[in-house]
Amino acid sequence: MFPDVECSRLFARKGYKVALISRGPESLNKLAAELSQHGEAAGFPIQDYSPDSIRSAFVAIRTHFPSSSSPLRAALFNVGYGIWKPFLEITDEELHKSLDANVAAAFAFSREVITEFLKLGFEDPSEGGQGGSRKRGTLLFTGATAGVRGNVTTSAFAAGKHGLRGLVQSLAKEFGKQNIHTVIDGVILTDRTKIAFSDPDREANLDGRLDPDAIAKTYLGLVQQDSSALTWEIDLRPAHEKW
Repeated sequence: MFPDVECSRLFARKGYKVALISRGPESLNKLAAELSQHGEAAGFPIQDYSPDSIRSAFVAIRTHFPSSSSPLRAALFNVGYGIWKPFLEITDEELHKSLDANVAAAFAFSREVITEFLKLGFEDPSEGGQGGSRKRGTLLFTGATAGVRGNVTTSAFAAGKHGLRGLVQSLAKEFGKQNIHTVIDGVILTDRTKIAFSDPDREANLDGRLDPDAIAKTYLGLVQQDSSALTWEIDLRPAHEKW
């Protein structure tokens, strides 16, 4: 289960209206229907993570959730493309996919979210338990160890994740002055990475992997932080780390 799925479930249970953007309309709509049991949720499927597709999704979101009644206060970017191959075997196409998914898509997503945040006044902590009153919103990104250090077979993946980390750090410095909270998070083990990096010992060890439920709780805590004491970057790792 991916952390954005568990995050959306937790936020829905906490009373947030949830807009989901992803490829694969069938699974997206299924999750939206599940979340609707707790409140209002809607899926906005896209064909790819190109800037044009992301902008189109936000046009649809603004129509479905007008800012006058449903202001955007929290957003999570959890897109990623990974390729783990020796440097000389990586193709131009694979490199571009990594940069497009990890950097270009993040740029487009950030523009849309921050544009919405700048339209808003400060949050009211009495409404839904959301954040400190001097914040406009919180923009979260899921990072990876490759955004902190490179390793063998990670040249394309690390280039994308380092680019993402640099982008987020820049956004935090620029828009923190306008009371927008921007955070980058750490490496996460999901069902996909379990398959890609099969390790039965780690999978059997509950302290050897990051639990998406626990990650979601951390994300909620970041959104609820007061602006006088904000986290800019957090490195989540299991107690028994092997990488």
